[in-house]
Amino acid sequence: MSKPVPAVTDYRLAPPVMARFMGAYLIVFAIIVLIATVVIASVDVNADALVVLLIVGLVGLFGLGWWMRSRLVVVRLTAAGYRVNLIRGAGVREARWSEVEDAVAASPRDIDCVVLRLRTGGTTTIPVEVLAADKDDFARTVKRYLQAAQR
Repeated sequence: MSKPVPAVTDYRLAPPVMARFMGAYLIVFAIIVLIATVVIASVDVNADALVVLLIVGLVGLFGLGWWMRSRLVVVRLTAAGYRVNLIRGAGVREARWSEVEDAVAASPRDIDCVVLRLRTGGTTTIPVEVLAADKDDFARTVKRYLQAAQR
């Protein structure tokens, strides 16, 4: 007897993906600080403006990290259907389970994915490497939601 599916299951970003976003933020922030430093030095503006910029940037860094870690939902599975956010090339981003024909594993470009094939011919491709979850557990959970909806 299989376990009942929860009302909602959320999947967040995997730590390596979060690190890439944080790294990109830091690069952009460093460029902004460099430009601001040059402008402040050449215009003879009070250097306190640079300190304020640094503080705002660091608060933004911590805010971004908090948001990605605790608020950002990449995949949401509910009893009614699913929704995919933040994944480029996912295809159909949202559908009801009644619209899903099946779920299969695939590896396009050697990236492990779960592909939800819709009855209308569309697909949703979810690369499991971007999720903070075990790929097999994610696939089993998707299958459980799909099976529960078909009953």
